Amino acid sequence: MRQQDKIIVWPVYFDSVKTRSEGRRVSKSLGIPSPKAVEVKEASEKVGLATELTPDVGYPKTPWLKSGMVKVKKKGSKNQTLMLIGKQLLRMRNASVSG
Repeated sequence: MRQQDKIIVWPVYFDSVKTRSEGRRVSKSLGIPSPKAVEVKEASEKVGLATELTPDVGYPKTPWLKSGMVKVKKKGSKNQTLMLIGKQLLRMRNASVSG
């Protein structure tokens, strides 16, 4: 049965190299190149969302690539939740590059 308070978040949602038709859900300015499921999980936890990582599953459009997925407790709409996670991913990547 579907859980109304959780959403599935795929790393491809934040991949700045992908197009919208390839699965990207946030703007390119909020995206990062080649995000990993572990990074998405860490970013979700840093913004205060409960998460659950499933590492060995593939995005339905590319099932041969086992990128993993993260179940996240929803905060507002799905798009608002993705924007929160995207902003945190960008901060984390910028901090790791500069630091």
